[in-house]
Amino acid sequence: MSKETTGNAFDYTLFKRLMRYTKPYKFTFTGVAISAVLLSVFAIARPILLKQTVDNYIITKDLNGLTLFILLMGVVLLFEVIFQLLFIYYANWLGQSVIKDIRIKLFKHMMAFKMKYFDNSSVGILVTRAVSDIERIAEIFSNGLFMIVSDLLKMLVVIGVMLTTNWRLSLIVFCVLPVILYATRLFQKAMKKAFIDVRAQVANLNSFVQERISGMKIVQLFVREDEEYENFRKINKKHERAWVKTVWYNSIFFAVAELLTSITTGLIVWYGGLRVIVGEIELGTIFMFIQLSQMLFGPLRQIADKFNTLQMGMVAANRIFDILDTSSTIEDKGNVIATNFKGDISFKNVRFGYLENEEVLHGITFDVKSGETVAIVGATGAGKSTIINLLNRFYDINSGDITIDGTSIKDFSLESLRGQIAIVLQDVFLFADTILNNITLKNNSITEEQVIEAAKEIGVHKFIKSLPHTYHYNVKERGVMLSSGQRQLIAFLRAYVTNPGILVLDEATSSVDSYSEKLIQKATERITRGRTSIIIAHRLATVKKADKIIVMDAGKIVETGTHKELLKKENGYYKNLYEVQFLAEEEVI
Repeated sequence: MSKETTGNAFDYTLFKRLMRYTKPYKFTFTGVAISAVLLSVFAIARPILLKQTVDNYIITKDLNGLTLFILLMGVVLLFEVIFQLLFIYYANWLGQSVIKDIRIKLFKHMMAFKMKYFDNSSVGILVTRAVSDIERIAEIFSNGLFMIVSDLLKMLVVIGVMLTTNWRLSLIVFCVLPVILYATRLFQKAMKKAFIDVRAQVANLNSFVQERISGMKIVQLFVREDEEYENFRKINKKHERAWVKTVWYNSIFFAVAELLTSITTGLIVWYGGLRVIVGEIELGTIFMFIQLSQMLFGPLRQIADKFNTLQMGMVAANRIFDILDTSSTIEDKGNVIATNFKGDISFKNVRFGYLENEEVLHGITFDVKSGETVAIVGATGAGKSTIINLLNRFYDINSGDITIDGTSIKDFSLESLRGQIAIVLQDVFLFADTILNNITLKNNSITEEQVIEAAKEIGVHKFIKSLPHTYHYNVKERGVMLSSGQRQLIAFLRAYVTNPGILVLDEATSSVDSYSEKLIQKATERITRGRTSIIIAHRLATVKKADKIIVMDAGKIVETGTHKELLKKENGYYKNLYEVQFLAEEEVI
């Protein structure tokens, strides 16, 4: 993969890789390429016909011949318009088809990433890559590649016509040509670096805005509006400067190009006029050379502009391929299909750290028997949630082994493993969709009738029926139309309808109203009945009813036992925790 810091105007390896995505559309690709060639032919025909019209019919005052050639020029113009229409439409269609395929591949690739990748990546930047950067790739086809090819062909044909018509006038044009070519080259290199900066600033701006909008409640709660406004001003200023730099380069280049074109036209008129007076060339030749010189210099200016589009698309493609080349996926080589787990879970000397040389779990070993409800308690940062992440293989362990029903979780296919484990997280995420779709996640194998029956079983049907449109109520982005307790109930139901072999609950009822808390407690009892359940316990009722309690501290298991057994240990960690936290809670209740 080419480095973004290179000042190269064009990266052939990157371009070749991008062209592979056009293979499914090779018929359209060929048609657009042919249209580009024909457009250059029709464009050259116009000045040639103009010369013939001036010399043979206007000067000789041949009205019939003039009418015929005017009609002929009209026909040529009509064909040019038709092919221009086909060219623009199908070039854009090809670009959109290619980015559709790339976007699908990118999204599928990102969905397979480890959680660690998302831990270290900005959501705003990833959104920029998947949306705006990919749109830049489409412009390679619509306004870049084919237009450049068409312009280059046009320029080659123009040069050939000039040389065969009058080499002296051609020399006048060619003397200015190297200056424009040199200016174009400098312009392209400067714009490549400028566009890299632009894309970086766009990503930073998107990331900042996305995070602040998502965390607007925190911004307002802590009265950070003025500070965030100033931060935004600074980031937006950098974004502006990056774009202004590209505008500055454009302003210089196009002004110089326009000046050189005007000088060339003046020299053609001056020298050509003298030759007409002495009878060396015909008047129509001057008209043709003026038009041909504009057709030669015009594409040069446009090529520079289109090359900018091509370069911006290549920079975007480079960023997209960087993500596609990222191998941050969980290894999925298991060939055992997990079906109907009994629920025997075993952690054997498991060691794990999110960062290298920073271990979070230090040789964890415990067993959960089929049908047991196990509560994991401990202070924040003890490693409770890490156990959940490892069981689902959101992360891979550093050493040791985790088995379910005697089989290592690495031997299960990832899809089937996660399909047998349902999780209710403390921070419930709901999509901007109906309650029904948030429960089924549009799984066609789960019917609305099954959802309603499950809701009745765990005691949340009445709550859902009280909402407008009931199960078809749209909860909006992240479920903002529901309270935290209601979102939690939806999450319980979402887990329950999948009929998992193993259930993991990050129980969170500390911030919900008493009515929702009672519903959640009832749902917890129903959903854990008869299946293996691991619960990150926050409430006393859950801890007491658990078949076993695992007490963690600083990534180690310090105690294991039932509620009564652990309370009997003098100066025990659980006993102290219970007296400080749970007993105080019991007194309040």
